[in-house]
Amino acid sequence: MADDKKALRPVILDLSLLSHVTDYFLIVTATSRTHSLTIADHIEKELVLSGKTFMGREGDPEGIWILLDLGAVVVHVFREEAREFYALERLWGGAKVVVL
Repeated sequence: MADDKKALRPVILDLSLLSHVTDYFLIVTATSRTHSLTIADHIEKELVLSGKTFMGREGDPEGIWILLDLGAVVVHVFREEAREFYALERLWGGAKVVVL
């Protein structure tokens, strides 16, 4: 779904053995406020339309970071500077990277 809106540098981290909160992180980068909001809105809309679990959304109104909680999957939409700052790939370095 994120690739429908040209999300950049997608990474899926398998956290199933490391976290009791979620099984996977999908991390993507957006190029602007509009881009990040468009990606998050699209994912949310597609989930609701397909009847999939959508637990909530949080984030910065400027679209610097947006988190979508899907239960077993948490989607992180970051602008480049926020992705570098939070460095989730490093923070969860023990997670397996799922090949897309």
